[in-house]
Amino acid sequence: MFVQGYIPGPAAHTSEGEHAALLSETEMVRCADRSNFKFAWLTEHHALTEYSHLSASDVFAGYLAAATERIHIGSGIFNVSPRVNHPVRNAERVAMLDHLTGRRFEFGTGRGAGSHEVGTFNIHDPSSTRAEYDDVIHEFVRMWEQRDYTYQGAHWSLDVPHNVLPKPYAPGHPAIWVACGNPATFRKAGDLGIGVLAFTFDSPAGLRERAEVYKQAVADCTNPVGQFTNDNLMMTTLVYCAATRDRARQQALAPGTGYISTLVRLYHDSFAGMTGLRWPHPPEPRSEEGLDAAIEGGYLFCGAPEDICEQLAACLRNGALVDQFVLATAMEISVEERLEMIELVGKQVIPEFDTDPTISTDRHRARAVPKFGPYAKEPPPLRTIWTDPTDPVP
Repeated sequence: MFVQGYIPGPAAHTSEGEHAALLSETEMVRCADRSNFKFAWLTEHHALTEYSHLSASDVFAGYLAAATERIHIGSGIFNVSPRVNHPVRNAERVAMLDHLTGRRFEFGTGRGAGSHEVGTFNIHDPSSTRAEYDDVIHEFVRMWEQRDYTYQGAHWSLDVPHNVLPKPYAPGHPAIWVACGNPATFRKAGDLGIGVLAFTFDSPAGLRERAEVYKQAVADCTNPVGQFTNDNLMMTTLVYCAATRDRARQQALAPGTGYISTLVRLYHDSFAGMTGLRWPHPPEPRSEEGLDAAIEGGYLFCGAPEDICEQLAACLRNGALVDQFVLATAMEISVEERLEMIELVGKQVIPEFDTDPTISTDRHRARAVPKFGPYAKEPPPLRTIWTDPTDPVP
């Protein structure tokens, strides 16, 4: 499931409204944990009013680690620009969450949602973060392996050897992913041997061409950026699921259901093809015909559990190269309705399609092979009171 901290309307501007919305997200992840969901993806957005108030997702992930038992918790994303999050801090946070979750953390990476968000950190040219990403992404595994880590890069450096702590909860490290909004990033993800987070408003059919590029590139990858290849493509899809088809359609046709799409177009100006009405000019409410077309095109799932099963099966029959569907529950409806939706999907839809108890990234991680070793330069023998019993104990 997808966790965003979406708070539309006046509630976004009141302390109580913001508080209630953030805590309700916790309840939904707990519900998903009980209801067969395998992943919960947490956004990291900054200063995107109404669209997302989930900025400190590392804090939220640590809270969820104690509140859940089995579900994997992913950063969707941690921004890896050194001007937003220093690479050492990201390496530390990921390893710490790996311990606190018991190897249930997924390391999604990215560069930010658009010019307004990265402008929060005085980054005035979003394209400048592309080179920063390339300067950082190869270094995480070395930080996690080496005890005398140094680096001299084009955009950041660590001059004096340091042991970045903690190390991940061995063996291996959290699976690495990247958020992909543009076609070139799909190929880059495959070349790096990491998973794809497809946070687009595209259909599974529209995603297919980019997915094919990714799948070919990841199949050809012989030197992944991590200790293992994470061959995984996820796609976020909106879902309206209720006990009856009519009730689900009422939710999908309710006023305000298109509001979030105007915020996407307002803030995600770095995504290709972001056209259409922007806030504060919401689109016209969906029509019955428009809803049917959206379902037929695979842009969303809507109906009773049996309808969702049929729609999901159609996506797979049509060749959607998706390893993981991430369901964004309809955010305009009540918390109670969203909890019901999660339970219905988790207990009546997921078992029809996912019968493998093993989470895919656990299987990939089991093949992890260290890349660098513990030292860049062999140190002198370590001698402490713990290694030399002849030393007096103070």
